[in-house]
Amino acid sequence: MLDLRQIRQDPDAFRAALARRGRADAEEVAARLLELDAERRALIAEGDELKARRNAVTQQVAERKRAKEDATALIEEMRGVGERIKEADARLREVEAAVDDLLLRIPNPVHPSVPEGGEENNVVVRSWGEPRTLPFEARPHWEIGAQLGILDLPGGAKVAGSGFPAYRGWGARLQRALINFFLDLHTREHGYTEAEPPYLVTRASMQGTGQYPKFVEDGDAYELPEDGLYLIPTSEVPLVNLHRDEILEAERLPIALTAFSPCFRREAGAAGKDTRGLLRVHQFAKVEMVRFERAEESWEALERITGHAEEVLQRLGLAYRVLLLAAGDTGFSAAKTYDLEVWAPGVGKWLEVSSASNCTDFQARRAGIRYRPEPGARPELVHTLNASGLALPRTVVAILENYQQEDGSVTVPEALRPYLGTDRIA
Repeated sequence: MLDLRQIRQDPDAFRAALARRGRADAEEVAARLLELDAERRALIAEGDELKARRNAVTQQVAERKRAKEDATALIEEMRGVGERIKEADARLREVEAAVDDLLLRIPNPVHPSVPEGGEENNVVVRSWGEPRTLPFEARPHWEIGAQLGILDLPGGAKVAGSGFPAYRGWGARLQRALINFFLDLHTREHGYTEAEPPYLVTRASMQGTGQYPKFVEDGDAYELPEDGLYLIPTSEVPLVNLHRDEILEAERLPIALTAFSPCFRREAGAAGKDTRGLLRVHQFAKVEMVRFERAEESWEALERITGHAEEVLQRLGLAYRVLLLAAGDTGFSAAKTYDLEVWAPGVGKWLEVSSASNCTDFQARRAGIRYRPEPGARPELVHTLNASGLALPRTVVAILENYQQEDGSVTVPEALRPYLGTDRIA
């Protein structure tokens, strides 16, 4: 959520920020917000003036009654003032609700270093490793997984419908090995504290991280309306909200959390895109990293958290590239995002396995997460960051397709062998 006072002070900057996001309605949104804000302030001033008048009249009525004088006219005036106060307060509640609703739908302004335009303007900022070329025709992961008996797409579809894969044998063990490898690396070497958050969250939690209203209204969230709960689309949501409505002490920062969780997304806006195999699914496992930082340290922290995700891919020996997303392709809550894409020779594509974002104070303002720079100081908003470290489906795709052998087996990356207990899946 944005600071309404800053919008009021510099409406041109606000319009420009919306326009950079590709919002064609930037002028309309800015005009409506400023109009509502002006009405809100006028109603507050009117209400204060009326309440002051009511207090004065009340005192005058009391004085006249003590003096045994007629106070009928004043009593009538007080009743009229009271009705006007009720009307002003009711309208103020309506206007404040409209302002809040509008602010909740406005994305975080992107950082000046973010390129203009949409997805076509994303910039490759660096790469690591050489995309693997196989001496035989590369097969896609769904064929490899089916032949090895480790990926049961028909079984998952039978149980829950398409987009809900099932793993068997070495496939299930590979999932568990990857999760443990990711968590051990982030906790033992990168300084994160492991957490196990709830997998269901309230609307307040979804709103705190920016998934409500947009993600919900776009139809991407799995909702349990009778309970007022949502299945999490990422553990970023519960991890950030663990500190909702808190004032943190400065010495606690930075706070770095990591967690494994299943993630649930309808992917309503992606019908027909990359639907084969594990490329786009509704339920998947992911290890997430979340950081709470001081404002002046958050941009350095973005490079650090991106590097933590990169190291996972390096240890797995998977060639990847880092993309700086353009303004129109940057997520709703993020001010700047790097995507990590890994090469998958079986499908012949670069696949996103991680997004690392600095959300600045956008989520913290929505969720009420502040810190006290020093004892007795005025609380300030923290900056929140998140990165996948990593998402499993496409990481599994990359391992199966990059490490496939001509005889149908799959060599296990060296870093995973202690976790999986074998160097080869056959």
